Amino acid sequence: MSVAGTYNVTVQSPMGDQAGTFTVVVDGDSFTGSLVGALGTMKANDGKVSGNTLTWRMDMVIPMPMSLDCEATIDGDILTGKITAGMFGSMPLTGTRA
Repeated sequence: MSVAGTYNVTVQSPMGDQAGTFTVVVDGDSFTGSLVGALGTMKANDGKVSGNTLTWRMDMVIPMPMSLDCEATIDGDILTGKITAGMFGSMPLTGTRA
């Protein structure tokens, strides 16, 4: 099954659980997409696909400017991973295919 698709995700952040929609558009071994949630839209930059694992970066603006390093594994319709936010450390990322 392709990792491409739309996922309903939750990030367990220091500000509480943040729900959103993560879209993945695959092109070979790379992908584009975005995470849309209550804090706005963040574009997936430098998206890479390796088997069923995705890695990418996002630039957060709200509540403070910060680069986020992200990794997720897709197993069927289940997404699990983490978002690393500098001094705030890693935050769990979970979701299911919409």
